[in-house]
Amino acid sequence: MISHRFSIGTASAEIAMLQWGESGKPPALLVHGTGFVADVWDEVARDLASTYTVYALDRRGHGASHKPGAYHFADYADDICRVIDALDLRDVYGIGHSAGATDLLLAAKLRPGYFRRLFVMEPTVMNPRAERNPSAGLSEQSLSRVQSALRRQAEFDSRDAVFERYRVAPAFADWTDASLWAYVRHGFTPLDNGRVRLCCTPEIESAMLHPIYEAMEQVYIGDARGNPFAWLREIACPVMVTTAETSWPIYKEMASRAMALIPQARALAFEGAGHCVAQEAPARVVQAIREFSA
Repeated sequence: MISHRFSIGTASAEIAMLQWGESGKPPALLVHGTGFVADVWDEVARDLASTYTVYALDRRGHGASHKPGAYHFADYADDICRVIDALDLRDVYGIGHSAGATDLLLAAKLRPGYFRRLFVMEPTVMNPRAERNPSAGLSEQSLSRVQSALRRQAEFDSRDAVFERYRVAPAFADWTDASLWAYVRHGFTPLDNGRVRLCCTPEIESAMLHPIYEAMEQVYIGDARGNPFAWLREIACPVMVTTAETSWPIYKEMASRAMALIPQARALAFEGAGHCVAQEAPARVVQAIREFSA
């Protein structure tokens, strides 16, 4: 099955999109996590396309989408709303991973009645009722992780070189070859000298990670629009919140926060899987998505 590429918005606010399957079926909207691209959903999307018109987007700062420098949680939720409005989507099955799952949760409050259900894999969530004193800022450990993104290798000799390096990296060790190649092919852009460079540059990724770690540590305060995590109490559709057995404990903690805030939340754990379960075990994820829709 060949996916169809298109975009919405003006050049200065462009959101790159993918579509699998014919139009006219119920819509499913897939949203990737930090650092990745829409294409990492390909194995999941191809399977779902027998039932749904499947869409995925490159989140702002990623892939072929715009890179404006504003990376708050509400910015990403606004982008989801732009996609829904531009494509005139209704009864959407939202499927998201990590911070991309958070985009969908917040958009469900901004567009009440537009989502039929949400399937969110280890979303980034803080509990605004239990926030710490934000003046404390991030811990030294989290600051170090945010700053370490700036040291990530951004350029490689070729996409083959990227694949060889990432194939043995712990973060990608359990990904399928197809998912990893999808990321390598579309998460890097060719340069004039024949090399390739990350679309989500280290500087952009570091800027994205700062509010994510603030949410993890319960010190995120938002921007002029305030802290959006209180919105989770207003989500009206059913939500499945999943965790993965071998991912970091903080992801399980944030899933528990989501369960405590979302009125119609159910929980599911993927045994023997890591944080990127959709790229490690796409068939298992598809089965769970279908079972929740039933």
